[in-house]
Amino acid sequence: MENQNAPQSERQLRRNLSNRHIQLIAIGGAIGTGLFMGSGKTISLAGPSIIFVYMIIGFMLFFVMRALGELLLSNLNYKSFIDFSEDLLGPWAGFFMGWTYWFCWIVTGMSDVVAISARYVPFFFPDCPHWLSSLLLILLFLGLNLVAVRAFGETEFWFAIIKVVLIVALIFIGLYMVVTGFKSPSGSVASYANLWRDGGMFPHGLMGFLAGFQIAVFAYVGIELVGTTAAETRDPVKVLPRAINAIPLRVFAFYVLSLITIMAITPWSSVVADQSPFVELFLLAGIPSAALVVNFVVLTSAASSANSGIFSTSRMIYGLATEGDAPKPFRVLSKRAVPARALLFSCICLFGGVGLNYLVPNIVTAFTIITTLSAVLFIFVWSVIMFSYLVYRRKRPELHEKSVYKMPGGRFMCWVCLAFFVFILVVLCLEDDTRQALMAAPVWFVVLGLAYFFLRKGKKQGTRA
Repeated sequence: MENQNAPQSERQLRRNLSNRHIQLIAIGGAIGTGLFMGSGKTISLAGPSIIFVYMIIGFMLFFVMRALGELLLSNLNYKSFIDFSEDLLGPWAGFFMGWTYWFCWIVTGMSDVVAISARYVPFFFPDCPHWLSSLLLILLFLGLNLVAVRAFGETEFWFAIIKVVLIVALIFIGLYMVVTGFKSPSGSVASYANLWRDGGMFPHGLMGFLAGFQIAVFAYVGIELVGTTAAETRDPVKVLPRAINAIPLRVFAFYVLSLITIMAITPWSSVVADQSPFVELFLLAGIPSAALVVNFVVLTSAASSANSGIFSTSRMIYGLATEGDAPKPFRVLSKRAVPARALLFSCICLFGGVGLNYLVPNIVTAFTIITTLSAVLFIFVWSVIMFSYLVYRRKRPELHEKSVYKMPGGRFMCWVCLAFFVFILVVLCLEDDTRQALMAAPVWFVVLGLAYFFLRKGKKQGTRA
């Protein structure tokens, strides 16, 4: 056991996350806020074909996770994907990967703070100012993460349990309504035939099907979060494969079955884009407190996302600082082995979300731009993982041969996934709001490139001196 009185420079991240923590963190990552907050819009855009959209994205990201798992387990000194990307692709990859992932979660966390303070807290506390609820939430997340990594694990465990219970309840209630032939006030009868009865599975044609990818991809943001917990996971050789292998089943159970249930009860053409179909289904089922329950679940889902973001960004900055790619104070750990200064910095950055409440009056528009920008940056992270795997196969063939957790499909599926990510970027060009966010992404990489150039230049001059 680590000495509590050890000097700060000798402290290390502790492996305090158990199997149940990792399993539920993986579930929480696989069930993004996009499922609750964006499913109404995705259904209205793509119709029943949205089921195939979620299945395709989940299928592709499963291979990303398998590549991530094989890479992390090939060297247990890897704390996260920053380490293997820097080791395999070079220092630039670790720098770009770390800071981009940090920015991904800061942007996502800001949108979550906006959602909670502007849309969900007022449902329970209508007189609470947005800035006050945002401040209290951020302070709550900071406090939970400062205690110990186990506190983060416990928080995410219960947040994920809440989400799972809601989805399972929706599926079983929907099944009962179909079996009993439930008839809605509008006259439609609950039936799985509603999926193809009104215009078929592709009612809006190819363009509607493609439009579904624009929003659905954001629902999977955070699926790679389990890869940032490697350094704090007990027995990662057993725990990580279990969490990753269960992803296909979770995608089918939580995304596909819930969407099938929603569209069986409420024909897709009756789903309102800017309302949660989860709330509508529970209301149709005659549960008067449905709005209260579902809004609470969506609030906890957004809180879970923000909490995960604070956790992962603090670990990213800590990892960057240990490599000299972030200010040295960020590599200091507290007596509880928590990167407290990195946590505080990330929380301060989240206050940018408070400003969004006042700068952008249309929350939906701001959300679309923010989530698209976040999705684009996450696609970069996923792509670097795949490129790292390709280099790993070329440079370390002996490690691949010895691996007990090989990625299925190997290099071929790497290229398939990379081609799929290019396809997603092309789809994002089809709409004005998503195109704006796509055009903003290169600015971030230009800023990073300049920062990397001057950082390396400063290191070289320091070495010569």
